[in-house]
Amino acid sequence: MSDYTMSIDGKQHGAAESFGVLNPATEQVFAQAPACTPAQLEEAVAAAQRAFKTWKRDEQFRRQVLRTAADRVQAHAKEIGRTLTLEQGKPLALAIGEVLGASVQLRSTADQPLPHEVTRDNDKGRIDICYRPYGVVAGITPWNFPILIAMTKIAPALLAGNTVVLKPSPFTPLATLQLGAVLNQVLPPGVLNVVSGGNELGALLSGHPDVRKVSFTGSVATGKRVAQTAASDLKRVTLELGGNDPAIVLDDADPSKIAPQLFWSAFHNSGQVCTAVKRVYVPEALFAPLVAAIAKLAKEVRVGDGLEEGTQLGPVNNAMQLERVARLVDDAKKSGAKVHAGGERLGRAGYFYPPTIVTEVDDRTALVAEEQFGPALPLLPYKQLDDALERANDTHFGLGASVWSGSVERATGVAKELEAGTVWVNQHLALTPKAPFAGAKWSGIGEASGRWGLESYLQRYVINTNRS
Repeated sequence: MSDYTMSIDGKQHGAAESFGVLNPATEQVFAQAPACTPAQLEEAVAAAQRAFKTWKRDEQFRRQVLRTAADRVQAHAKEIGRTLTLEQGKPLALAIGEVLGASVQLRSTADQPLPHEVTRDNDKGRIDICYRPYGVVAGITPWNFPILIAMTKIAPALLAGNTVVLKPSPFTPLATLQLGAVLNQVLPPGVLNVVSGGNELGALLSGHPDVRKVSFTGSVATGKRVAQTAASDLKRVTLELGGNDPAIVLDDADPSKIAPQLFWSAFHNSGQVCTAVKRVYVPEALFAPLVAAIAKLAKEVRVGDGLEEGTQLGPVNNAMQLERVARLVDDAKKSGAKVHAGGERLGRAGYFYPPTIVTEVDDRTALVAEEQFGPALPLLPYKQLDDALERANDTHFGLGASVWSGSVERATGVAKELEAGTVWVNQHLALTPKAPFAGAKWSGIGEASGRWGLESYLQRYVINTNRS
């Protein structure tokens, strides 16, 4: 058994069974993570229930613990970041940055006010709108940003007074287990429990009768299953699901100026970002220069092992996702698509696929219609803006979108026509606690980030007092 043990009730636990974790840059097993048994999951939920009774009582204590935890995570950023690079693949600097971002999330959450409203206060009576925690909250996280996304669940849930049982993706459990061990040096026993295992463990957790809320980030298909399981006893759910974010370029945009921004909005973390640009609609007059500029960047960027100095893009995280990206690109090529950069798996060990720029596809092509979640970007020309808007909205997804123009006012008007939870103007991937993060249509239920995310971990109730 390795050092990557589960954190249950403030203690480290191994399991009789364990599974290998692949380094996506080498295709080699580099560590073992424990597989939580059903009995150990029961222990974790029971520990969270016990801890909830006292954790919910002292708001100022919770705030201080979160601040101390933020300092502790910051102090361990390099070691957690290195593990994150090994199991997820992203460049080391970005991995350390993700851990530091989690520390910032803890610290900023600790300073957020808990909501309380008074809607009536006179001689006849007073009406207080109050909020209480749910109890035990389940968090289920994906493999693309396992540390940061985990913290967007842990921090607000804990400040609200809940306790947490967290299950990371089986593709990236190790850094999250390390994070749990660091946090449990500060948190009281049972407040945070981190368990690792396969998809069946997630189903057991989301269906557990003592879990009162589930916060899930991942695919639409899995999100639907989580919702169905949680509905069995009417748990509250927050579902942060997939996206197929369109970017619409207007005819007054400067291709040379926006090309680098569009490129990195599409290929950050090797395209493994739910809100990354997934398809670009370009007016015919700008199409050729913009394609050429983005393809040039794709050919110049350095793809490699995240631990190697100078690496800008790491590998795709796992074999299944690599095969999906390759299949979508190959399907487009068979349909007559033109590849301007990339288009073939790199000839080295590891799950490496270069940034790939594709044109001469239509909206029915799978690479356009589906979420590729990897380093491949289709660009599509349009004649009329209304046509581009209709095509951009013709999807079950509605997570993010962006509009690019030389006129902010004009772009803002276009942004209002896009059906997405967030629409950016002359930028993309700009997330902030000053705005809620949510999806439209199949891209999610509920909100994350800032006061909106905090309120999602609280249940509203009313105290109605008669003074007459």
